[in-house]
Amino acid sequence: MFRTKRSGLVRRLWRSRAPVEGDGEADRGTHGSGGCCMGKATKVAKSNAGSEAELKALTHSILKKIKEKQLEVLLQAVESKGGARSPCLLLPSKVDAKVGQLSYSLPMLLYKVFRWPDLRHSSELKRLSCCESYGEINPELVCCNPHHMSRLCELESPPPPYSRYPMDYLKPPDSPDSGPSSSDTGGTTYSAPVGLSDSLALQESGERAHWCVVAYWEEKTRVGRLYSVQEPSLDIFYDLPQGNGFCLGQLCSDNKSQLVQMVRAKIGYGIQLTREPDGVWVYNRSCYPIFIKSATLDNPDSRTLLVHKVFPGFSIKAFDYDKARSLQRPNDHEFTQQPRTGFTVQISFVKGWGQCYTRQFISSCPCWLEVIFNTR
Repeated sequence: MFRTKRSGLVRRLWRSRAPVEGDGEADRGTHGSGGCCMGKATKVAKSNAGSEAELKALTHSILKKIKEKQLEVLLQAVESKGGARSPCLLLPSKVDAKVGQLSYSLPMLLYKVFRWPDLRHSSELKRLSCCESYGEINPELVCCNPHHMSRLCELESPPPPYSRYPMDYLKPPDSPDSGPSSSDTGGTTYSAPVGLSDSLALQESGERAHWCVVAYWEEKTRVGRLYSVQEPSLDIFYDLPQGNGFCLGQLCSDNKSQLVQMVRAKIGYGIQLTREPDGVWVYNRSCYPIFIKSATLDNPDSRTLLVHKVFPGFSIKAFDYDKARSLQRPNDHEFTQQPRTGFTVQISFVKGWGQCYTRQFISSCPCWLEVIFNTR
C-alpha cells in the first residue's frame, strides 16, 4: 500500500506532539508544558491507553483534512519548537473536536496536542504579536499555529514569602550598615557599575527614537554595549535557527566560570520582548525558566519587591507604563534613586535570586539582562 505525503506529514506531527508527565521528557524543561509562574507547576497525569488512542485517532482524522501546505507549516513550527519563523495557520474556528466527555475547538485541540497537554481554557492563552490574528477578530478563520501562542503567567495573590525581595537591601549606599548597593539588587541608580550611564547619553543625543535599551550581564560584569531597541518586538537569544535581534552568542566574554558557560548555553531561543498597547510583555522562548523583577509587578502598597518565575512557553506583562508613573513614592529608595532614563526590569536566565535562593542579588546570577525603559 502506497503512503501519501499527507499521511507522512501527519505521522511526523504526531511524533512531535508535546510530552505529558510519564513520557520521559515532560519534566526536563522542554518547550511546552509548565505551571503557574510563581512556582507551582501544573502536573499532567499520563493518559491511559484508551484516551491516548482516542486522542491519536481524533488528531489524525483532523490533520488529514488539512491541506498539505498547511501541514508543512504546522510541522515546521512544531519540529523547530518555534525557532523557525512560520506563517499563520488559518483554519475554521468553529470546528469542534470531542475527546471522551470533553469538547474542544480546533485551535484548542492543536494547542493541547502540540504545546500544553494541561491547557483547560482559551482564557489561559495570549496570542503573540507576530501572529496575523493578533488584535483581530475573524469569526470564520483563526490562526492555529501553536507557536503563535503563549500561556499567560498568572500571579498569585498574595505571593509566597520566599519570592519577596526585602526592601532592607535598598538602603542608600552611603548609609551606615547598608546592604549592597542597588546595582547589586538589580536596581539602576547613579551608583550603578560603569556602563549603565550610557543609556543617558543615548537619550540625550536624541539620535534614536528607542523605547528601551538592553544591557547583558554575566555576574557583575556587563558584556557588550547597550542594545538600543526601536522595533516593537525584539528577540534576545543565544542560539536561534531563524531570528534577528540581540544575539548574546556573538558577544565576546572573558568569563571562564563553568556555571556562566553552562547557563549561557541554556539560554537557547531566549526571550521575546514586545511593546504592546497595554505595556511591555516578555515571552519565554527558552527551554528553562527565567526570573523577573519589575516594580510594576509589585503590589503598590507592598514594602517588598517580588521576583517572579516564568516557565517556558509563558508570557508575562513585565512593565506597565501607566502603573510605573503612578508608583513613584517619595520615601522609596528604589524610585527616588531612579535615573532620568526611566524604569528598569531585571531578567535572569535559568537561575533565580532572592531569599529562597543561594544568590541574594541578581549580580550573583550567571547570565542576566537589565532592560532600561525610555518613559519620555
